[in-house]
Amino acid sequence: MAQYTIKELEHLSGIKAHTIRIWEQRYGILNPMRTETNIRYYDDADLKSLLNISLLNERGYKISKIAQMDEQQIQETVQQLCEQPCAGAHHVKELVSAMVDMDEQLFDRVLSKAALQMGFQETMREVIYPFLNKIGVLWQTGNITPAHEHFVSNLIRQKLLVAIDGQTARWAEDAPVYILYLPEGELHELALLYMNYVLRAHHQRVIYMGQHLPFKDLELTHEQFKAEYLCTVLTTVPEREQVQAYIDKLSARFPDSTVYLYGYQAQHDFLVFPENVVRLTCVEDLIAKIN
Repeated sequence: MAQYTIKELEHLSGIKAHTIRIWEQRYGILNPMRTETNIRYYDDADLKSLLNISLLNERGYKISKIAQMDEQQIQETVQQLCEQPCAGAHHVKELVSAMVDMDEQLFDRVLSKAALQMGFQETMREVIYPFLNKIGVLWQTGNITPAHEHFVSNLIRQKLLVAIDGQTARWAEDAPVYILYLPEGELHELALLYMNYVLRAHHQRVIYMGQHLPFKDLELTHEQFKAEYLCTVLTTVPEREQVQAYIDKLSARFPDSTVYLYGYQAQHDFLVFPENVVRLTCVEDLIAKIN
């Protein structure tokens, strides 16, 4: 069973820690447990309960009214609201709850419903990326196991592959070529797959090389297609101390191409980017470059 601090509940629910404490004292909506050293903590049931309360509160239900409802009434009301079109934040809360229970059917149902209501690209921007950012704190604090990470990543990956497969491969004869790849040792593919989807949606020609590509193979692919653009995502590879050397290597080896870098390792403030290397802070930056 996972244990959450009140600050982690604040991050996941969007309800301020101060407000949570007031609700506890005034309405008894949560009953935190305490460690042997008297530190308050919460469990999975508390998290899911607060997510439901947060959703109802956002949809106009006063906390005093929610406090009078039993757990079943709350769940039934939430279910009714979730059948209606709603903003991405509500879908995110449902995904967090599905992840905690590792409920594949619920996770799939939420993503499918969001895609129908908002379109796939909007779902990526307004639901999936906020969801991944929100649960990042759980990975950092050890409240999510590798099993949880694989569970959500593989389900989202499946959605991306289906969306890409449904695209018609067509581009203009003079369309620029983009090579998409992950460096050798890098396996975090979701952002790269989304770039693939976005570029194809804008009728760009994409050579998708995927995970764990040796630099030699990148050179051979670039030589064959004379690609104007290279796109990669640096999440865990290369390591922090080696990122600048990797950037300089890309710039020197492909001087006539534009290299787009995205991912955690590309965001360090100390990095210096040569003229032909562009840092992306989000995938929408790439969309802006295309348009």
